[in-house]
Amino acid sequence: HWEMMGIVLDRPFSLFPDGFPPNQVADVMSQTGVSGFLGNKAASGTEIIAELGAEHVRTGLPILYTSADSVFQIAAHEEVIPVAALYEICLRARPLCDNRRIGRVIARPFVGGPGNFTRTANRRDYPMRPPGETVLDILLKSGRSVSAIGKIGDIFAGQGIGRSRPSHGNTEGMRFLSEEAAAGPPGFVFANLVDFDMLYGHRNDVEGYAAALGAFDRELDPLLAALRSRDMLILTADHGCDPAFPGTDHTREYVPLLVYGPALPPRPLGTRATFADIGASILDAFGLQPEGPGRSFMTEIRSAPA
Repeated sequence: HWEMMGIVLDRPFSLFPDGFPPNQVADVMSQTGVSGFLGNKAASGTEIIAELGAEHVRTGLPILYTSADSVFQIAAHEEVIPVAALYEICLRARPLCDNRRIGRVIARPFVGGPGNFTRTANRRDYPMRPPGETVLDILLKSGRSVSAIGKIGDIFAGQGIGRSRPSHGNTEGMRFLSEEAAAGPPGFVFANLVDFDMLYGHRNDVEGYAAALGAFDRELDPLLAALRSRDMLILTADHGCDPAFPGTDHTREYVPLLVYGPALPPRPLGTRATFADIGASILDAFGLQPEGPGRSFMTEIRSAPA
């Protein structure tokens, strides 16, 4: 997401396949007042609450885990550690994770009982702040409106965002997107639809993924109907998450880049060199000069034969 908005990191975020160092966990405990954590290992989110959920309910200790991503995830049952309290723990842990270049601290509330623990939609991400000016910042400074839907506000720590609308699932996210397209002032709307990744890709649920794609396809209709003549819709992804691939981590493949507008001619955009081409193109579409990484594809679109 950062690279789409012009931030290309010169070194990667830190990964912790063997869990977090004891001194870091001790620092987080001291800062948050938590007396201990369960887990502290790389694990699937659904599997670790199935494994440790009952012990968490019995002891009151939150579950700490990571994944193949740079994430510091804390899971807690909503009736054991209220959601607001879990958010506060994550918020206090965030500065300590900055020093170790951990991309996101994530609150992972769940409900239910042994054998039937289920994560809720009350997830919240606490990311590192972008290390520089993003396309969102440039748009805001130029007087354009910038709206964020889903977890985009969290991903950018609110930086460069004028209005944030957290959503619970793809359907609500698409409804918010259609509302913004129909009613909002000219500007940029950035939406993330998390269900494909969180509910289906990471869970190896091929049928659920297919059904979600079908629902998304149907929900595109009101959005397309809301587009005005000069509007532009970009559909893409931040990574692969193939539900049919062995394992539950992200998968390495090219992501789609579909650019549509009532006034835009059809044109193949080829394989792009960087996600940053998206941000450069957005600035170009608003008549602003792209200065960061990335090459605008607007020139290629405008030069397409009639």
